[in-house]
Amino acid sequence: AAAGLFRNAVIASSFGIGTQLDAYYAAFKLPDLLFTIVAGGALATAFIPVFAGYATTRDQGDGHAGREAAWRFTAAVLNWVVLIVSSLALLAAILAPLLVRHLIAPGFDPQQQAETAAVMRIVLVSTVIFGISAVLGSALNGLKHFLLPALAPTVYPLGVAAGALWLTPTMGVRGMAAGAVAGSVLHLLIKVPALIKYGFRWSPVLRPGDGSLRRVAILMGPRVLDLGVFHLTLLATTNLASRLGSGSVSALEWGWDAMQLPETIIGTAFGLVAFPTFAGLAASGNRDGLRRTLGESLRTVLALAIPAAAGLVLLGRPLLALLYQRGAFDAAATEGVYQALRMYAVGLAGHSCLELVARAYFAEKDTVTPLLLAMGSAILNIVLGLLLMAPLGYAGLALANSIAITLEVLALLFILRNRWGGVEGRATSAQLARVLGATAIMSLAIVGVSAASNRSGMGNLLTLAVAGTAGIAVYAGASMVLRIRELGRFATAVLGR
Repeated sequence: AAAGLFRNAVIASSFGIGTQLDAYYAAFKLPDLLFTIVAGGALATAFIPVFAGYATTRDQGDGHAGREAAWRFTAAVLNWVVLIVSSLALLAAILAPLLVRHLIAPGFDPQQQAETAAVMRIVLVSTVIFGISAVLGSALNGLKHFLLPALAPTVYPLGVAAGALWLTPTMGVRGMAAGAVAGSVLHLLIKVPALIKYGFRWSPVLRPGDGSLRRVAILMGPRVLDLGVFHLTLLATTNLASRLGSGSVSALEWGWDAMQLPETIIGTAFGLVAFPTFAGLAASGNRDGLRRTLGESLRTVLALAIPAAAGLVLLGRPLLALLYQRGAFDAAATEGVYQALRMYAVGLAGHSCLELVARAYFAEKDTVTPLLLAMGSAILNIVLGLLLMAPLGYAGLALANSIAITLEVLALLFILRNRWGGVEGRATSAQLARVLGATAIMSLAIVGVSAASNRSGMGNLLTLAVAGTAGIAVYAGASMVLRIRELGRFATAVLGR
């Protein structure tokens, strides 16, 4: 997170938000989609169990020791990933001007479209490198080595920041794209010591008839479609935002990035922790346990996400100003990003809850239902975006995302309610009312303290510190009075650890 904030601060100071940064962010949409489809999280989910099966077997039928067989399997997967990603990247690079003009950013003017295509061609190089890094990182995780793969995402932003600092004066945003390529190389190289330690050896094999490769491809299928729908929705949002004037794409990107910080801390963290429990309960057919675990987890996530969303809405402007408002990133840029952030914040609870609810389906080996609802949500997102962009501009696109994701979660819960015979809806609804009440009291405190801080001439740092502390204290007190039990249990668990 610190590396990402440093990167963003450097970019903000150099560019603010405008046509150049719009071109830079738009250029990533297709490469990100390409990486997701071929070598993203879906590959890791399918690859690790098969790899672990090789690594824990002492002797395979072909005479190779388990570890050696695991590395030969890894090499085959790696070679296929490089072959497929390189071929698609080359095709995308050749067609870049057409793709930008008709698919990614039809609203950009010809010069901006040409710049987007040029940046995209550079970024596609990093996509191939990330594909290699993803396979090798998954292999290390399969060997229960997590440290260096976990550090890899922290070094990538440093490459982008270096490009922004040293290359943009002569290359513009293409310098940041070159920095992204350098960052992807760092993302790969940081894993090399562990790969050497565990004896990785590359081999020029493809093994097209290997049943293990077919199994990985089959396991990837539903998750690839799910992630692909998500990234296609982001691409469609960029397509629409490109029609709304300079800075629209950048503002949405920065607003989304700011919302993702609490979402990752709350939603992703709870989803990862809860999934093994969901899987165990599902395997034993314990639906009472599933209902109870999902209900308690949802109530805890709502007790954290709703006040966090209110905090982003009420304190987002001074927070953005403190982090980024310097150099080319002026007060108008802060205001532009804030308009997107506050609309994305409306969906923070939905995004956080989706991390839990989707995993309840995955635990029961149902990947089709979440996929179908994700597709419906994507269509709704685009339709709402078309309707809301006229009155609200790019902020309407952010609001469309928030509405669609919230309705997707409600639909998933409705299906689970019928499937499980309930999801503790009454208890969750009662808790939601208490959380909303406590959040309203907290919001009044933040508004009052912020107004007093502004009158006294406090800067953004002091305003955030004073108003944020007051908000947290008031929310904690209101939660005790209103008996928001899950929040108390969560605090006890954290303090206990």
